[in-house]
Amino acid sequence: MTITDQDSGTPPHPPLHLQPHAPHGAGAAGQAPVQTLIGHPRRSPIDTSTAVPVLDVTIPVYNEERDLEECLRRLHAYLRGTFPHSFRITVADNASTDGTLMAAERVARELREVTVVHLEEKGRGNALRKVWLASPSPVLAYMDVDLSTDLAALGPLLAPLISGHSELAIGTRLTRNSRVVRGPRREFISRSYNFMLQSLMGAHFSDAQCGFKAIRADIARRILPHTVDTAWFFDTELLVLAERCGLRVHEVPVDWTDDPNSSVDIVQTALADMRGMARLSKDMVTGRIPVAELRAALARGPLPAASRGQEQSPGGSLFGQLVRFGTIGVASTLAYLVLFYLCRNLMDPQLANLLALLTTAVANTAANRRFTFGIAGNSDVARHHFEGMLVFGIGLALTSGALALVHSGALPGGTTPDRWLELATVTAANLTATALKFLLFRLWVFRRRRPVSAITTAGPATSPATGPADPDASEASLPQASAPTTETAKS
Repeated sequence: MTITDQDSGTPPHPPLHLQPHAPHGAGAAGQAPVQTLIGHPRRSPIDTSTAVPVLDVTIPVYNEERDLEECLRRLHAYLRGTFPHSFRITVADNASTDGTLMAAERVARELREVTVVHLEEKGRGNALRKVWLASPSPVLAYMDVDLSTDLAALGPLLAPLISGHSELAIGTRLTRNSRVVRGPRREFISRSYNFMLQSLMGAHFSDAQCGFKAIRADIARRILPHTVDTAWFFDTELLVLAERCGLRVHEVPVDWTDDPNSSVDIVQTALADMRGMARLSKDMVTGRIPVAELRAALARGPLPAASRGQEQSPGGSLFGQLVRFGTIGVASTLAYLVLFYLCRNLMDPQLANLLALLTTAVANTAANRRFTFGIAGNSDVARHHFEGMLVFGIGLALTSGALALVHSGALPGGTTPDRWLELATVTAANLTATALKFLLFRLWVFRRRRPVSAITTAGPATSPATGPADPDASEASLPQASAPTTETAKS
């Protein structure tokens, strides 16, 4: 990637690709050292007295020569007039083929806070990942070039990050306090997509796709390397990963006006997002993304009220659990029917039912553990699968009993039931077993147990030898950077 800045002899900011990166243990200027991140219930506030710009706003663009200059001047004037700290605006040109790059360079020569980055590859995700990882600023943000979001929301977006209250902040168009002007087609697609994220992936944020987001740089450097999407799904990937790592996502209701000249293909983008959801789920299940390790390093410490009802049910709301459980149940039932039908051609119905149920039961328990009830890692996995097998036994009893009833001569005239009647019978029995399975999973198998110490002690456990019990005590077992944390990164 190449950098274009002002014509002045001494550029106001070092080029992005020349910025030194501090080791993980030595916080860069304006950023909290790593030990303030690990295991603590809150982040340290951003140091706003640093030499580098406190805020770096990225504008990803592709063939936007018509609107870019007006956008940059409007954003620059707003930041100069309202933002109380130093800032930089970075134009990330994604391989534009028109005069976008020249327009950006022309503005950069006039406005010292504007920097231009030219990238050879297209894609918003690619642009944000490269620019954010190279930026020295402690707070990183981005917005769409059309400035569809009212800039009055920028202050509320950034304040929680600077104060240490939150790690990410997003604008949302889908709350009652948001004011949005756009067509019904876009509204329906957006709400449907976010409903699927909440139902199938357990997301808690309301609007994944609003082009108005910010993140602390210390957090970005830890999780961005684990994102791979180069286009529009990058936003969703970043947010889902952040929530799975125990980070706080702050939402700001925005006033948003749709750009009628937008070149985004909504249908193709939605299809790409669906493929991204499947790929991201696979990456977290297979361990390509080390969620457990990231959560151990980045998650906020537990609150004292560890026995609250919401924490007792780690999978979220009942409705979301039902949707995810139902989706997994449909897939599991189809797999069961296929296996039963294939096995039935080789053996008697009871043995075919046993093998089909046993094969799908293990996968069903694992999928519900991870996606329906939001339990990651290997903690209690053996107990969960053992209790899942007990629940499987109940399903086996129901389906086996239904098959035995069909083959007991209960049909008129003592006729032998055909395969389709067998399939209908085991399907009905399996659906009954599924409803019972959900109740047992929710109330027994995946219900979070209270630790013994929470029941037997009224306050923090203390010991003359060890002092107060500290939920962050495991910090010592995490890899630490070799550089002293009191040092400031030098450019």
